[in-house]
Amino acid sequence: MPRVLISDKLSQEAVAVFERRGLEVDFKPGLPADELLSIIGDYDGLAIRSATKVTAAVLEKAKDRLRVVGRAGIGVDNIDMEAATGAGIVVMNTPFGNSITTAEHAVAMMMACARQIPAADASTRAGKWEKSRFMGVELYGKVLGLVGVGNIGAIVADRAQGLKMKVAAYDPFLSEERAAALNVEKVDFDTLLAKADFITVHTPLTDQTRDLIDAGALAKCKDGVRIINCARGGIVNEADLAAAIDAGKVAGAAFDVFVEEPARENVLFDKPNVVCTPHLGAATEEAQENVALQVAEQMSDYLMTGAITNALNMPSISAEDAPRLKPYMKLACQLGSFAGQVTENGLKSVTMEFEGAVAKLNRKPLVQAALAELMKPFSDAVNMVNAPLFAKDRGIDVSETVHEREGDYNTLIRLTVETEDFTRSISGTLFGGGLPRIVSIKDISIEAELSEHMLYITNRDQPGLIGGLGTILGDAGINIGTFHLGRESTGGDAIALIATDAPVEGAVLEAIKALPQVIQAKPLKF
Repeated sequence: MPRVLISDKLSQEAVAVFERRGLEVDFKPGLPADELLSIIGDYDGLAIRSATKVTAAVLEKAKDRLRVVGRAGIGVDNIDMEAATGAGIVVMNTPFGNSITTAEHAVAMMMACARQIPAADASTRAGKWEKSRFMGVELYGKVLGLVGVGNIGAIVADRAQGLKMKVAAYDPFLSEERAAALNVEKVDFDTLLAKADFITVHTPLTDQTRDLIDAGALAKCKDGVRIINCARGGIVNEADLAAAIDAGKVAGAAFDVFVEEPARENVLFDKPNVVCTPHLGAATEEAQENVALQVAEQMSDYLMTGAITNALNMPSISAEDAPRLKPYMKLACQLGSFAGQVTENGLKSVTMEFEGAVAKLNRKPLVQAALAELMKPFSDAVNMVNAPLFAKDRGIDVSETVHEREGDYNTLIRLTVETEDFTRSISGTLFGGGLPRIVSIKDISIEAELSEHMLYITNRDQPGLIGGLGTILGDAGINIGTFHLGRESTGGDAIALIATDAPVEGAVLEAIKALPQVIQAKPLKF
């Protein structure tokens, strides 16, 4: 009988689900870290929330028996994903179980900020009755700037419209059709900043969204704007926001998340009309019940039948398909990751084409793998299991085409993305031993192996690029591992893929962008 440990406070209904499905359960919420280390090797499954830290040390102790870690909730910051994957341990979460609760909290925080409710409450309890001090603003007729229109953002938009607010939305993956269905105005980021009376963010914290709302962004906002963050600490630069409040540019803010948590002190805490809560976005009885039941069902399915749902580090692949698909999975992930990192506009469609040997295999995991990596820069909730639903919710059309004939290569996968501004394709194949290789980008032939740090350049085919690029990287002490070139025609458009031993960023990247031949320079990470 599989054995499961629940080490955080989960609903007793989760215990009942495990027992009903035939599993043995130990319910030990608040388990100290040293005790977890000493007993984890006795379990097949570990069910947690956010308190338990599933470290590399825990996973090392557990790897001989533990098969699955289930997180009741969306965030997996407390799980060492790399160590779990290396140990062959499946990590699951419940990405949609607390969406309504989190969205409602964002709306509540917006209303509290608009009417200065926490400060007015404290003043009244102190016997001051400062009625004239707390002059609020109505939400009626105001523009809500929605940054991120995933599951939670869509619910916030619906609730805001119920309050008769106008919603302007920015999301690189939001299609015109999806925007129309949600009755929101799709805008670019700068337009949102200029129009919004309130701005609320609902994106993950990624390299693209870190400090998304900083001093520069705040300067583009209306005077008197109010900022709400119930997503992730770090999306809004806290120091820049505090300065904007001091300057009178920002009239108020409401934060449920912070860069450092638990937030014992913060630059925002002493600012006027700033409402702060201790990461309560998912803290309702209903949400906790939902995610507890979901994680128990998912873990039971896996431990009893091998079925995998909402796994973050493992695809839904049968035991028979796994060995044959493994190198193709890596190739599909690389193609998706490449496209995701260079796509900055709203996606309209994604097409995958399969030629030769790969056309005869189980292609669904390959499509899902590429799709998940394509959208990962914009959402840490997306994975191989929920990627198709994630795309559907954003109005992105996903299709595949099969060519059983062989072309220039024995096997080939081509990924094509269509945005509102362009259509771009990237193709790859497998060389000897199943090694993935990129063989074309934007229909320009180029043969390249991807490594951890890459620099992607589109340029004019003119003399001086290689010398100028080499000089800049050399002066910065950045070594070039490999250098791959391709061009449309003599003197036309060209591309370069450069592997470097260190990331290219900051002033070095800006210097490369300033080279006269360069059209675009984009650092990539694999």
